[in-house]
Amino acid sequence: MVTSSKTVLRGEALKANVLNTALKLFSERGYFNTSIHDIRRAAGVSIGAIYHHFRNKEALAKSLYEDLLQQMDQAIEAACFDKRGCLEKSRAIIEKMFSLTLEQPRHMQFVLLAQHREYLPDEAPICSSKPFQTMKTVVLEGIEAGEVRDLEPWVAATAMFGGALRMMNLQLDGALERPLTEYFDEVVDCAWRGVKA
Repeated sequence: MVTSSKTVLRGEALKANVLNTALKLFSERGYFNTSIHDIRRAAGVSIGAIYHHFRNKEALAKSLYEDLLQQMDQAIEAACFDKRGCLEKSRAIIEKMFSLTLEQPRHMQFVLLAQHREYLPDEAPICSSKPFQTMKTVVLEGIEAGEVRDLEPWVAATAMFGGALRMMNLQLDGALERPLTEYFDEVVDCAWRGVKA
């Protein structure tokens, strides 16, 4: 009896394969330069299998974006789980975001650098997403506890996390001279000095 060495993916495994392939192609070519047929070919699945899970390319991109934001949110939540106070939680968030940038650059590039509003016009801005709202909440709790100066919450959150996010962008652009993690203490120190009470 002859058996095929090729595994036929179904259900969630097929969907995950399509999402991972789309992420790779969107990162390499851009959203507008990637077609559903490109994704089908690279994923090794039928066009019907893609349309079974996703209505169109925009729905696929939306699903990918939401999935990556959920992963980021879960990572941030886990990083903060046993931490106390604004500085400790902020350090944990920045450390986790730096490690995600190094370990999953395509994921972070898609979430942070892609111009989602161009092809997901109905999607809320990224600053409204749960991971970024969590960062704002950490700083707001710091203000309420007297650890952080009485600043407008978005100003305080931007001061605390904006530098870290910019450093992540520089890492993704290949502009940093040293590994991102080597900047961690300086980034946190500068941010904290800008907001602490």
